[in-house]
Amino acid sequence: MNAIDPETTHRYRTMAIEVGGKPYLHDVKGNLVPLETIGAADLLEDEMVRKIIGFAEDLSAQIGRFKGHTFEDIGSLMALLDQEYGVKRGGRKGNVAFTSFDGCLKVTLQVADQLHIGPEIQAAKALIDECLREWSTDSRAELRALVDRVFSVDREGTINRAELFMLLRLDIADERWQRAMQAIRDAIRVVGSKEYLRFYRRSEPTAQWEPIVIDIASARAPTAAA
Repeated sequence: MNAIDPETTHRYRTMAIEVGGKPYLHDVKGNLVPLETIGAADLLEDEMVRKIIGFAEDLSAQIGRFKGHTFEDIGSLMALLDQEYGVKRGGRKGNVAFTSFDGCLKVTLQVADQLHIGPEIQAAKALIDECLREWSTDSRAELRALVDRVFSVDREGTINRAELFMLLRLDIADERWQRAMQAIRDAIRVVGSKEYLRFYRRSEPTAQWEPIVIDIASARAPTAAA
């Protein structure tokens, strides 16, 4: 057997498939490989991955339960406030925030529209290009840069929507430009919405809010004790 601790060896023997009295493991191609021929490094890597995935699956399930309970708690409180006191919480789009009595903890529920850009955007692009070709190059250099950013697709092949809304805010009287902006508005379609939960805390009511991060990419590892 390879240079690996007896406990790990025993664990792999219990999960192995026995053929002719010998333990085997499936490889990536589905072939049965004798356990005794698998290198120690491969077994250690396999063991580490299985351990991490086990924790990840448990954590994912825990976060799922937490999310479900949180939505349920928020919905129950909003229904109670509406029914018992006639108090409605939340803005026009359903955004709502709740704070603790001491003002140091906050939970927010934000609703973001999911947008689809329709084929009208191509007509808008043609009209915008027509305007830019005729207008003075010097006076419209910044506008050209903005237009280029709007219509440069991202990795998912979609138009830069943040820049698109900046374009709509420009006050330009040219009739062709106005038609282009209307084409953009016609192209923007709300196809759904997505809800986001966020959590914050602060040391005192006058301090800045600090997010409580539930995100592996942004989470901070605990610091070692001094």
